[in-house]
Amino acid sequence: MKRFLDEDFLLHTETARYLYHEVARRMPIIDYHCHLPVQQIAEDHQFDNLTQIWLYGDHYKWRAMRTHGVDESYCTGNQPDEAKFKKWAETVPFTLRNPLYHWTHLELKRYFGIDELLNPSTAQRIYEICSTLLRTPEYRVRNLLRKMNVALICTTDDPVDDLRYHRQLKEEFEIPVLPAFRADKAMQVADPVAFNAYVNRLEAAADQHIASWNDFLYALHQRHDYFARHGCNVSDHGLEYIEVEEGLTPGQLQQIFNKIRSGHHLEVAEQRAFRAALLIELAQWDHEKGWIQQFHLGALRNTNSRLMKKLGPDTGWDSIGDFPQALSLARFLDILDQQNRLAKTILYNLNPADNELFATMAGNFNDGSFPGKIQFGAAWWFLDQLDGMTRQLNALSNMGLISHFVGMVTDSRSFLSYPRHEYFRRLLCDIFGREVENGELPDDLDWIGKIIRDICYFNARNYFNWQQLTPALSNEQVVSR
Repeated sequence: MKRFLDEDFLLHTETARYLYHEVARRMPIIDYHCHLPVQQIAEDHQFDNLTQIWLYGDHYKWRAMRTHGVDESYCTGNQPDEAKFKKWAETVPFTLRNPLYHWTHLELKRYFGIDELLNPSTAQRIYEICSTLLRTPEYRVRNLLRKMNVALICTTDDPVDDLRYHRQLKEEFEIPVLPAFRADKAMQVADPVAFNAYVNRLEAAADQHIASWNDFLYALHQRHDYFARHGCNVSDHGLEYIEVEEGLTPGQLQQIFNKIRSGHHLEVAEQRAFRAALLIELAQWDHEKGWIQQFHLGALRNTNSRLMKKLGPDTGWDSIGDFPQALSLARFLDILDQQNRLAKTILYNLNPADNELFATMAGNFNDGSFPGKIQFGAAWWFLDQLDGMTRQLNALSNMGLISHFVGMVTDSRSFLSYPRHEYFRRLLCDIFGREVENGELPDDLDWIGKIIRDICYFNARNYFNWQQLTPALSNEQVVSR
């Protein structure tokens, strides 16, 4: 029987073990989509205890704890940090076969050197060891990033953000921390009060009075330019599905804008028209600047209205949606392609039933202008576990070219989440290793090793044009047999 989480964890063949230990393991990490708090990186924050770095803001763990019957006061409430941790430790043994069980123990092992299983009997000792380490200089957040061999980070930022912390980090931190332009709040027109408050913030950020639809676009474009001047070349959108409305006139859009700015609720059709028109504008700006646009599609958000109202968004009330994706996504990409204004695009799918849909959709618009111009993105959120990642990798392999895949993202708010890249790399090497030993792939480990390195690092480095910002790697760092 194999020992849990040993050095060959998830690696079931000799070839898989070679590919991981000699090829994938040493590759730096390009984290091109995450939600790390940039202020904490700029301030080189030091966490006081394990609960603060591990449980604050982690709705994955909160959902598990609630399912286990833990009171909300130990998740988002005001219980002491140590008590919260012990409730998590009580929950962990019941997370068997949930990815949280693997992630929890990988993180304890990689960051803190702890091989013990977390449970009620070990909780106090683990909490004390980890919290003591976290209070040392080696465990400030910048050193945590260095420890995990992170080469570049791309955060998720609102157009009204002033990017002061990105500017600071550019001057004093060797790991590039770049912003990504995520204009979701500019599209949230269901609530006129919230939208108008946001437009007021946009006015201040752009130093631009907004009295019309064109003013609104101009102010957003100013912020788009501002982000570009601060090193941004990536946009991101978190949407249920792509919306397309053709034939809208400037007059119609002005009427819709006037209506919501007057505090009136928009009809559903008007909301759809507003979002569709704005999304096309944003996509065209991305193309003009040579940016990469990302679309995270398929989440059904804030489903528990009672607890959403009590605790707010991003506290664990979202699920996989079953929205129709194909027709509107195809039309959106086609409109931009017809105009020769389709930027490099990454499509992330949250519903595994739609994997082949997304993989084939990407192929529809790969026109030979750049390898893998349109990407079927990594398994994310509920799918960044072994089954979800395997299904995404298989759909991409079957319908496209996995060799040009830009690889894994953390999509995380936690500084302890980087072992998820190890998790992905082990699975990737196991898939290739099994197929080599089954005679389904040739025993050409020099070539397959190149493909593995590309997926883990070089494809993203080239796709995002970050060659000048990330290590080129020497021959000694790139393995040869």
